[in-house]
Amino acid sequence: MATFERKIVNTARRIPRFVFVASLAFCASCNLAKPLAVFIQPKRSVAAEFDKLGGSKVAILVWTDPSTYFDYPHVRFELATYVGDKLNAEMAQRNRPVEIVDARDVEDYVQKVPDAAIDPAKVGKQFNADYVVYLEITEFQIRDAQQPQFLRGKIRATVSVHDSHSTASMLRRFELTPVECVYPEKQSVLMTATNSPLVREAVYRKFAEYVSRKFYQYTEEA
Repeated sequence: MATFERKIVNTARRIPRFVFVASLAFCASCNLAKPLAVFIQPKRSVAAEFDKLGGSKVAILVWTDPSTYFDYPHVRFELATYVGDKLNAEMAQRNRPVEIVDARDVEDYVQKVPDAAIDPAKVGKQFNADYVVYLEITEFQIRDAQQPQFLRGKIRATVSVHDSHSTASMLRRFELTPVECVYPEKQSVLMTATNSPLVREAVYRKFAEYVSRKFYQYTEEA
């Protein structure tokens, strides 16, 4: 190849690299000239629905219909445990600690005295609890109701608080807003040996969070 031709080829090879480096420098200078934009998601404060649990002894009582209990014989204990642990941790973090009655003791008592499952006052008296958080599960599923081969956890429940020390002339039962949670939110996942416990734990945790935050102030996206 002639000397003149080699010079043309070498020059052509160097052009893209030069253009690329120059472009980077130009873009960098443009970015430096722009002001930094900070995007802050607005938050709002949500007050507790019931703010009297701090410093008290609390029992968590869960009721389910017989069909749910037959399919998931440990569901009452499991949900009570998740809710109790979450409530205990969040209240302690806010310097308003609570004493949670062991969910195993509550479940053992309800199995021995079946009518206690619908009698928060009896449970409160048995464990000398100041308050009983009563969760009546009105809908419970782990499998997708429309596609049994898929998983989509859903729990719906009414929530009430029972004051064990109130007199007949005082309000004993406080009705709070119901709870409903779904996981996954957008679409179901295929039922596998791995997915099943993951979905179940996730919907339990979500349910526990929704219930426990009724008892303390928190912030959420506006």
